[in-house]
Amino acid sequence: MRAHVVVHVRNLIISYHLFLKLMNEYSLHSAIKNWYSLPEDRFEVRVDGFIVDVVRGALLIEIQTRNFSAIKKKLTRLLENHKVRLVYPIPQRKWIVHVSESGEIVRRRKSPKTGRLLDLFYELIRVPNLFKEENFSLEVLIIEEEEVRCNDGRGSWRRRGVSVKDRRVMNVHSTTLFENEKDFLRFLPSDLTKPFTNKKLAKLSEISINLARKITYCLRKMGAITTVGKEGKELMFEVS
Repeated sequence: MRAHVVVHVRNLIISYHLFLKLMNEYSLHSAIKNWYSLPEDRFEVRVDGFIVDVVRGALLIEIQTRNFSAIKKKLTRLLENHKVRLVYPIPQRKWIVHVSESGEIVRRRKSPKTGRLLDLFYELIRVPNLFKEENFSLEVLIIEEEEVRCNDGRGSWRRRGVSVKDRRVMNVHSTTLFENEKDFLRFLPSDLTKPFTNKKLAKLSEISINLARKITYCLRKMGAITTVGKEGKELMFEVS
């Protein structure tokens, strides 16, 4: 009887956590899950103590729209016994919709910011070691997104109190699958001389030195490139 009660309480706790997860889920997350799914997929399945977004046969699929740090522990644990794929959307184009507190649309505009595949390194820098696990893969979706905002005084100080009420996917333009560290060598220009520095990578790729450093950091951590010396104060890298 006692064991039955313990199991019942545990199931109630799991159900409550699942309820909270669904309540906090942006439309963007839900829409991507629906777009990505296949007929035989199962949703919100408990695996090794975690609620997994999608289970496709032996493959566990997690959708994360931002902040890889928040899911790092979960992925690490699941990778011990399962194949895991992380799905991450990058908005190539974003529309900002401002609504009143009653939900009425005040105005809609296109954000001047545009996203690209390279932007994945701003998040990947938090979990590059996962690509040392052969069970791990990452799929990036390039999307068009709509972000709903409300000037209700509850948002962050960076937005001056404007809060993000929802994020919605309007279109999926392309997908790119990364299954191992070698797949990331596509970000090294073909005319990049070897060995190379962050400055050379930034110049040829026409990106900031900050982003170039994030790329080489990730590639080093996953074992795709190695440090072979210095050119002045600049580290020099070669493909492993």
